[in-house]
Amino acid sequence: MKDLSKIYTPYKLFLISMICALLVLYPEITWIPYELGKLPEEKKMGYVLFFAFRYIFYSLLILFLIRINLDKIKTLSFSKRLGYNALISISAFAVYGIISFLIYSKIRHFGSLILFQFSIICTLSTVLGYIFVLYQEQREKEQEIEKLKLEKLQSRYDALTNQINPHFFFNSLNGLTSLIRKKDDSITLTYVSKLSDVFRYILQSDKKGLVTLGEELEFVDAFRFMMEVRFANKLEYNIEVEKEALSYKIPVLSILPLLDNIVVHNIIDSDHKMVVSIGLNDKDELIVSNPIYPKLSKPTTNGTGLKNLENRFSLLMNKQIRYENKENIFNVYLPLK
Repeated sequence: MKDLSKIYTPYKLFLISMICALLVLYPEITWIPYELGKLPEEKKMGYVLFFAFRYIFYSLLILFLIRINLDKIKTLSFSKRLGYNALISISAFAVYGIISFLIYSKIRHFGSLILFQFSIICTLSTVLGYIFVLYQEQREKEQEIEKLKLEKLQSRYDALTNQINPHFFFNSLNGLTSLIRKKDDSITLTYVSKLSDVFRYILQSDKKGLVTLGEELEFVDAFRFMMEVRFANKLEYNIEVEKEALSYKIPVLSILPLLDNIVVHNIIDSDHKMVVSIGLNDKDELIVSNPIYPKLSKPTTNGTGLKNLENRFSLLMNKQIRYENKENIFNVYLPLK
């Protein structure tokens, strides 16, 4: 448990103690004009000074009890806490009696009222200390629950990120093999550089949650080069995003599954040239669109692409993606932050 005296400053605790002392002495405060009216002039100052002494003594006692309750008494049992405070209050009562007798011997300083006030101070300090400790316990439990929730969300997100289908890695390596066979050194070197950028971004993605749209589109640019080389000008990407929108946030690797799905589910050849469009609408959503050229045989996939993406947007942004098939154009709408 944290030291609550570090959370509640000495100034605040002293202010609380003074207010509590006022509450304890409030009935007597209302009697002061009446008591002073009965006393001769030579005793009025002594009465006021004695009352001020009691107020200061009560304030310091309450402050001491509260600090003891916060710093030293660790038990959550109210009865044990009350017992500790009672021992301290009895000792304080004895000290009060000695001091008041020695300094103000001519003034009434003992009686049932004083004993009752010390009992109130003991009970009040116990209740305050108990409330403070319970409050801190509740805060720690809530923080622990929140921590567990975050850890659970992170675990779910990591699991979702790890589900991203890695088959495009093998396709990319096949594309590199093809370039090497063609002995086109210039394109091959550029391809290797872009492939390195793609690998680096994906391998570092587990350390990221949200990235800027600019970062994500830089990755798409590297991936685009690889795909355009692989499909020999049968696949093109049309990216139109204004500079002002590049600072928007988006879950890392959000666009990759969509681009990968386009290749997996569609015929791409001379008769079916694929043009992928990426842009923003007036709702600040990123739209990824492509014509639909369905393959004759259904491709073998794990079916987690869009579902994975939906889950990651839900976890990281508490938003939902949208997709639609409109006039043989497949559109996916990704909300931005």
